[in-house]
Amino acid sequence: MEFRNLGRTGIKVSPLCLGTANFADPTPEDEAFQILERATEAGINLIDTANSYAGGKSESFIGNWLSESGKRDQVILVSKVHYPLGAGPNDRGNSRLHILRACEDSLRRLKTDWIDIYLMHRPSPDLAVEETLGALDNLVRQGKVRYAGCSTHPAWQVMEALMVSETRGLVRYILEQPPYNLLDRRIENELVPICQKYGFGVVAWSPLAMGVLSGRYVTASDYPQESRAALRGGIYAERVTARGIEVGKRFCRLAQEFNFQAKQLAVLWVKDQPGITAPLLGPRTLEQLDDFLPVAEMSLSHELREACDVLVPPGSAVADFHNSAAWMKMKIGDGPIYSLNK
Repeated sequence: MEFRNLGRTGIKVSPLCLGTANFADPTPEDEAFQILERATEAGINLIDTANSYAGGKSESFIGNWLSESGKRDQVILVSKVHYPLGAGPNDRGNSRLHILRACEDSLRRLKTDWIDIYLMHRPSPDLAVEETLGALDNLVRQGKVRYAGCSTHPAWQVMEALMVSETRGLVRYILEQPPYNLLDRRIENELVPICQKYGFGVVAWSPLAMGVLSGRYVTASDYPQESRAALRGGIYAERVTARGIEVGKRFCRLAQEFNFQAKQLAVLWVKDQPGITAPLLGPRTLEQLDDFLPVAEMSLSHELREACDVLVPPGSAVADFHNSAAWMKMKIGDGPIYSLNK
């Protein structure tokens, strides 16, 4: 497996990374262990989780596996903080108080002394970024965190954090983790260029567009059993649009024409896009992980890249995978925001 540089750091990461949002919701612990073992045996070395996944149980599953497997030094462990973990007003957000408390709790669940990369899961626009970076800087100096980063932030806030880090001598973000797939390409307009210019790694979540790109959804109102739209509803269901499903059907035909499985092509497309360090896989089962592992050795041809650009032009979108971000005001439904090329 050919490893990639994570931005301008010296960290080498695998071209596919493991996301664990399904652990405990619904993946049981024994199968989560199997997924972690198979992924690391295949060369995947970045494991991504968050304190909000299944109320912290995803971190606990990983911590139990790390303790049993003895593989802590073999993986790059990523976790996140931001979302509410309790009813109190200080049990959420990117304040110093919440970050320091949440980090201690994550370390306990993960059964480790340090988190390799600690991400702000979403921005806190009403809070000065100096407070957030100051708390992260303390954690790095204490050895509890190695690097810091952010997830699903607008380009201007990534740039602001970089400026404050440089002027105040605080820890610098080295990674942004945005949603990115063929149905929602908006990060190509500003976020990816900023990350390329200033040496940020980009690890993208939802490369399969929740299975829309693998042909899992037939209509925008009839959700398959055990799909995220069916199990979780809300923002997950909102991401399934009629126009996205139409693109998904055409994408599946394109994949067949080029002798790919659609789900593999969806991940490959993200993996080989300019400025992308790696896509995050989010397998629910061991079988799903096995389907994706061969993508690490695949390459996207120029011809196939251009054919995908016809389906959804660069920088545009036919589904809204930023709908968990309060800062994204433009909502994409089935109206004529972007036209589909026929």
